[in-house]
Amino acid sequence: MVTTGAPEDAAARRVIAFQKRTCIAGRGTSVEIDVAAADELPPGTMKLVPAGPGRYVGVYNCAGTLYAIEDRCSHDDGPLCEGDWDLETCTVVCPRHGSAFELATGQPRSLPAYLPVETFPVHVVDGMIRVDLDG
Repeated sequence: MVTTGAPEDAAARRVIAFQKRTCIAGRGTSVEIDVAAADELPPGTMKLVPAGPGRYVGVYNCAGTLYAIEDRCSHDDGPLCEGDWDLETCTVVCPRHGSAFELATGQPRSLPAYLPVETFPVHVVDGMIRVDLDG
């Protein structure tokens, strides 16, 4: 298990700069956010990024594959990405009640959660990790 420290306090999280991009790429308009340079998120690390007012997304590098998952447990709306995560199974565990979620699909793997959480496509463009919020 990898333990992540608590993210910056609420005031600091509100001032973290992020970019929204409107992209027209054959499948319509989408909103993307820049996360970090690809070399700033090596395997075994996670970054919590703002994705709009009161919305956050956890971006994980699990064994070289990038995943993005909403920072909200479907069981009680708790801060999912503040929990531990497992590098072997690519799951994150809610710190409140222990539900595990697959990073790839958002599907819960244990109770008390039984509904999935939202996941988002992640890609690297010109060395920058981006999350497609409309994915």
